[in-house]
Amino acid sequence: MANVIEKLKNFFAESRRVLMVTKKPGPKEFKLAVKVTGLGMLLIGSIGLIIRLVGYLITGQ
Repeated sequence: MANVIEKLKNFFAESRRVLMVTKKPGPKEFKLAVKVTGLGMLLIGSIGLIIRLVGYLITGQ
């Protein structure tokens, strides 16, 4: 039981340390993150569409 309590204390201490280091992104950094995320979504969606079309052309269903 003491081991579990010690693990919880360590977890909360490390979580607190991470939260103290993080910061809110500025407008420039936020816009870049939105662009990169959107580009990734488009890329993955396009790959899925191509795979679906190829499957449709092969099976005819």
